[in-house]
Amino acid sequence: MAKARRKRRWLRIVGRVIEGGTILVAFGLLLLWCSVPNTDPLATENPASTAFIDLRREQGGKTFKLEWTWRPIGKISRYLRAAIIYAEDYNFYRHDGVDWGAIENAVESNFENGSLSIGGSTITQQLAKNLYLSPNRSLFRKLRELLIAYALEDSLSKQRILEIYLNVVEWGDGVFGAEAAARHWYAKSAQALTPAEAIRLAIALPNPIKRAPTVKSPDLTKKAVRLTRMLRIQGLIDEPQERATLDALGAPDAKTLPSRSKSTPPITPDAAEPPVEEGPVTSPDQSSGGSQ
Repeated sequence: MAKARRKRRWLRIVGRVIEGGTILVAFGLLLLWCSVPNTDPLATENPASTAFIDLRREQGGKTFKLEWTWRPIGKISRYLRAAIIYAEDYNFYRHDGVDWGAIENAVESNFENGSLSIGGSTITQQLAKNLYLSPNRSLFRKLRELLIAYALEDSLSKQRILEIYLNVVEWGDGVFGAEAAARHWYAKSAQALTPAEAIRLAIALPNPIKRAPTVKSPDLTKKAVRLTRMLRIQGLIDEPQERATLDALGAPDAKTLPSRSKSTPPITPDAAEPPVEEGPVTSPDQSSGGSQ
């Protein structure tokens, strides 16, 4: 009889623990869902600032100087648009905000190398992080990043997501967006970037301080050669442009791809170059393109 009472008592305790745990998990998920910002206004309005800009401003204090000029996607080099996608998120136009295959590969790589340096984040996830989150790593932040990425995909077109990303991503100390990066590193507009300059900017991400466009290394050159060949394969540059780009990137020994015969149909460009959609977008004070 005593054993039966003890058993029932322990069963009640276990039941209460499970019930309490379920309530805590449900409450945590509710808080997580409520923390997702409303992304609908971004469809027609440019962000007035970002979490990363605010963080850098706080870190830099009075000495912080922001270089940030907004440009519509049609005013940003098609080479840069394509190179960013090939370098950062090849399946950008195929996933719904999260590339689970890339995450699986990243987890396997981390497990094999004992490293957490490869995140498998898509452009949409990186945009979520830049706009709303911090660079600090935590499970809660990663979950928020995933939910915000899905919200962005629900609210915005792929072209709009890419446009915002190209305008807010960090490309140096206080340098944000493609226009400011082009002016800072090459003294020209984002629209005037050459293939080599666009590739240099693309491979600088996601660490534009350690991998600035002026930094050269065998590993970065290898990445640059791969992106050059991607631009050639997709028909964005021809053979003479490929040769000139490889030379400008410090890879004079790299061979150009063989020319396709006239009878061979051209390769359909990747979705990195769909028709540019120029919708009405408003911004508090960036529409004029002035640096902030």
